[in-house]
Amino acid sequence: MLITKRKPASVGEILIEEFMEPMGLTQAALAEAMGVQRKHVNELCNERRAITADTALILARVFGNSADFWLNVQRRNDLWEALHSPKRRRRIERARPVRPAAA
Repeated sequence: MLITKRKPASVGEILIEEFMEPMGLTQAALAEAMGVQRKHVNELCNERRAITADTALILARVFGNSADFWLNVQRRNDLWEALHSPKRRRRIERARPVRPAAA
């Protein structure tokens, strides 16, 4: 498993820096385009809400890219967080491979 020391760009960072700012979109304008409340967009931008399959599909439709793009951004961050949290890392490291039973 590849473990990087540098935290990947968050959904909020990518959403703001790669999409909203270049397009001149406010949170309110993006919320309207997405058909969601402004609070939903604000929470995405401020890393208080994770990308779900539904949100990924909506963002893909709004920006003309793929749901996989958005889900992969979320997945990379989730994995990084799990591997860099001492408590979560200890829990993960307690797991052991399952071996097939002898015939």
